[in-house]
Amino acid sequence: MPKILLAALGLIVLAGCSPGAAPVPVPSPGPEVTAACTELVKALPDKILDAKRRDTSPKSPLTAAYGDPPIEVTCGVAPPAGMAEAQSQCFEVNGVGWFAKQVENGFIFTTIGRELYVELAVPDKYSPEANALTDVAEVVHSHDKLVTPCT
Repeated sequence: MPKILLAALGLIVLAGCSPGAAPVPVPSPGPEVTAACTELVKALPDKILDAKRRDTSPKSPLTAAYGDPPIEVTCGVAPPAGMAEAQSQCFEVNGVGWFAKQVENGFIFTTIGRELYVELAVPDKYSPEANALTDVAEVVHSHDKLVTPCT
């Protein structure tokens, strides 16, 4: 078989194995938050919990996804319901405070006490879901200014 045909066949096989772009809703923060979030999302690691980074749909500098089913990272979200009482529910992972909300298929974690709200939606496939927070804590710590620490 000609090499070009083999290469094309290999690409087709590889394309069939990749999960494609993960649908991740995009928030609509103001320009200052968008600029800060863009830098934070750029700095995210190549892997979370050994799940490789993949494209999101629609493409946005405010979102990232990892693995299949996707761990979704979104920066610039609105504070979740229950956040007002969350200070008492705040827990820290490597110096970053988080608010946790259990959902049908896993957990949604949102930073608490920082200038930006960063959300991680972690499917239950990755149990214990909170372990994902260790992989993003350094980036959040260095790109999202602390306002009020967990108490």
